[in-house]
Amino acid sequence: MNTENVVKHLRVLWRTDRIIADIRLRHLLIGLGLRAFAALIAAFGLLMLELSAYFALVQIWSAIAAAAILGAVNFAIAAALFLIAGRAPSGRDIELANEIHDTSIEALQLEARALQAQVSGAVHHPLSTLVPTLLPLISIVVKNLRTAAKTAPDADSAKARS
Repeated sequence: MNTENVVKHLRVLWRTDRIIADIRLRHLLIGLGLRAFAALIAAFGLLMLELSAYFALVQIWSAIAAAAILGAVNFAIAAALFLIAGRAPSGRDIELANEIHDTSIEALQLEARALQAQVSGAVHHPLSTLVPTLLPLISIVVKNLRTAAKTAPDADSAKARS
């Protein structure tokens, strides 16, 4: 397991999650704005229909027809805006971000499996992981013991001469 690879994959994962969230947020904001505008136009359409009912009571056909037609047109515009607001986000951007996200998740899972294999190997065979680290230590201890053994007889002979 390489920690640099894990960090790299985590950065890619974080960036793609930010990109996906940004794309979805932009889509939601645009949809919300269009829905609000459609609701405003629908309110004007309702006002025109109410105005046409008023004119129907006050006068007979000319003002009624104009207000009714204007109300129907406002409702048609509001319906078209609701349809546009309900569209899915641009497909290519979100597909690419999801693909990179999935790739980084797979790479992190591969790194986790490698770590798990190393840990399980160390648990099942603890000497196989200790021997490579202990060999240099053992050789240093043996060298120190040899040099200590060589200097000890020289010190004993010097004491005997005095």
